[in-house]
Amino acid sequence: MIQDTTLAKLPASYRVLFTGFLLVIGVGLLMAGFQIMETHGKADGKPGLSYNDIVYSYYGNRSGSKLESMLNGQMKPMAPDEVRFRLIQWTRDGASIKDWNSEIQPIMAQHCVSCHGPGASLPDFSQFEGVKKVAEVDEGESIATLTRVSHIHLFGIAFIFLFVGWIFAMAQYPQKWKLILIATPFAFLILDVLSWWLTKYIPAFAWLTMFGGFGYSLASTIMIFTSLVQMWTPESKWPMRWIRRAK
Repeated sequence: MIQDTTLAKLPASYRVLFTGFLLVIGVGLLMAGFQIMETHGKADGKPGLSYNDIVYSYYGNRSGSKLESMLNGQMKPMAPDEVRFRLIQWTRDGASIKDWNSEIQPIMAQHCVSCHGPGASLPDFSQFEGVKKVAEVDEGESIATLTRVSHIHLFGIAFIFLFVGWIFAMAQYPQKWKLILIATPFAFLILDVLSWWLTKYIPAFAWLTMFGGFGYSLASTIMIFTSLVQMWTPESKWPMRWIRRAK
C-alpha cells in the first residue's frame, strides 16, 4: 500500500497535515542556522561562520582564556573597549582575587551581571569563583557539554529526518536519488556530531563540521521542496525527469 501511495494522490487532509509539518520544519532549520550564526558564528569576533569559529568553539582559542575569547567574540558589543581590555589584562595577569575585590567586581556588576547573574543559564559572574572558571585557558567545549549536546542533537534531529524522509518517500522521484536523499541527512548528522569530538582534539577536523551541517541541510531542503511541489502542483508542471525516471 505504501508503494502505491504518492503525494499527489493523498487526501487533502493528509496534504494539509504534511504541509504544515514541512513548513514548520523548514522555518525551524532557518532558525537553527540563525542561532548558529549568533553563537558559534561570532566566536572569532567576525560576522559569519568560519573555520576559526568552529575551532574556537570546540578546540578553543588556547592563546588566551575563555573570558578573553568571549570578550573578543560574541560579547564584544556588550562593553566599551576600555572595559574589555581591562578584563582581558586581568585574566592575563593571573586573575587575582585582590584585583577582583578592588576593581573587577564593580565592572562585572555594571556590565555583565544583568545576564551573568545568580540562577541564570549563563556562567555566574557575580562571584569570583564563577569568573575564575572562565579566566582559565580556553580549551573549547567540555566533555560534559559535548556529551549532553551530542545525545540531544542525535535523538531530536533524527526524528525530524525520519518524518521528512517518510513524507518524501511517497514522492515521484528517481529511485536511486530518492534513496540517497533519504539516507544523506542521517549520515551527515552522524558526521556532524563526530566532527565536534574530533575537533575538540584536532582542530583540522573543523572542516567536517561545516561539511556535515551543509550536507544534511541541502538534502532536507530538496526533500521538503519536492514534497511540497508534488502535493500542491499539477503533474504537468513537474520536471519530466521526476515522472519518467520514477516509473
